[in-house]
Amino acid sequence: MEESVFRGGLAFLEQVGVYDVVLPFLLAFTLVFALLEKTKILGTQKDPYNKDDTKYAKRNLNSLVAFVIAFFVVASSKLVELINKTVSQIFILILLGVMFMLVVAMFSKDDEFSFSKQHQTIFMWVAFVVILLIFLNATGWLTIAYNFLKINWSGQVVSSLILLVAVAVFIMIMTSGKPSGKPKSNDDKVEEE
Repeated sequence: MEESVFRGGLAFLEQVGVYDVVLPFLLAFTLVFALLEKTKILGTQKDPYNKDDTKYAKRNLNSLVAFVIAFFVVASSKLVELINKTVSQIFILILLGVMFMLVVAMFSKDDEFSFSKQHQTIFMWVAFVVILLIFLNATGWLTIAYNFLKINWSGQVVSSLILLVAVAVFIMIMTSGKPSGKPKSNDDKVEEE
């Protein structure tokens, strides 16, 4: 079977190093630059072409720091391998999330699909746990933890961890509810006095 032209083009890009150098560099640069622009931790400056007093992040410093950090990232082959594994698996999570929302929207009554705040929070925590598991799997720590649990399942350490997690979940559930009764207004306080 002949290889398609596009498959050959992708193989050429892989040989050139686009997947191992260019894309991880661009990802690291973009994320660090966006974080520095948002937090403005390297300082602010006024726009010389604008008359208002709005201050902007120092783009020259932000871009230089993001550039250097991105080069450090691509210099480490282990970091690049970790990024490639993690990002590809997180895409699977995003794809599954979109497919889930499509199925839920198909059965919803409203014209426009929307999550309630409670559903958003649950969905966010599930996504966080799955992303954490993906990262632990990419680093190999998930296998170590699984083997430890498998060997020591009946041991005191594992049973203590399960008990602590159960207590923490119980406390979170009990303290996350809304307070009972309505808050007292200023009129109610005046009447009591």
